Amino acid sequence: MSKFVAALPMYDWPEMRGEVDAQWARLRDAFRQRGIDAPDAVVRSNRELPAVPGGILDDVGKPIAPDPATLPPDELDFHQLWLSPALLFGQTCWGPMELGLTQHVQVISQPSYDVYEGGQGELYSSALVMAADGGPSVVAPGDGKAVIPLDLIRGKRFTFNNPDSMSGLIGLTRDLEAMGESLDIFASRSESGGHRSSIVAVAEGRADVAAIDCESWALAQRFEPAAKGVKVVGWTARRKGLPYITARTTPEKIITAMREAVASIESGSEQPLVQRVG
Repeated sequence: MSKFVAALPMYDWPEMRGEVDAQWARLRDAFRQRGIDAPDAVVRSNRELPAVPGGILDDVGKPIAPDPATLPPDELDFHQLWLSPALLFGQTCWGPMELGLTQHVQVISQPSYDVYEGGQGELYSSALVMAADGGPSVVAPGDGKAVIPLDLIRGKRFTFNNPDSMSGLIGLTRDLEAMGESLDIFASRSESGGHRSSIVAVAEGRADVAAIDCESWALAQRFEPAAKGVKVVGWTARRKGLPYITARTTPEKIITAMREAVASIESGSEQPLVQRVG
């Protein structure tokens, strides 16, 4: 049994489990071909994370996360996963990275978003969705610049997935600031807990506006019935997508081998892999 853990949790919708498992199998086999002790399967719960008696410590011995064994076993705490000293391969968001995670992990590579509207290479953007009114959706701009319909969203109720989300909150905040506005443009703000939940909230009339990253929006159009009840009214600017990461203690030779493995995988899946570092 491998001493490492791996996870691809950011787009691991129930309907996507088979595709996520297949993506990991491709990565796992490519890693093993290069002598890396990759685990058989991805983890999806706290109980699958190795126990860390006394909690997870940083480089100077300061506690930064509790022992995974003390957390609800059937849930998966993303920050706990990201900070696990056993993390071989995972995925996070640049929101948490900018808010402090970057000092505790190492970036392996970036995925490609070429197959999604609103994506280009390692860059992605978010679709601004509101309730469908029979009109057409706004097409993602080719230049990757923000298209923010201030007249439509002013005074509306905004919902976002998580406070540390680049795609759901931070990116839109920066785009508004670049226009001389702020989140105060909205009548209210609420946290939904996930992009899918934000789409449902807008479709059901519990919120008016949400920013959904382009891959999650593509998944919603495949799997979420509520997506038919909303339409795209704008787009945030393109930014770096969700990076693949490993623990800060992963040796450089293993990281180099993983980068080589990622680069070797053919781009033919739902989310092609590209070797882009940083």
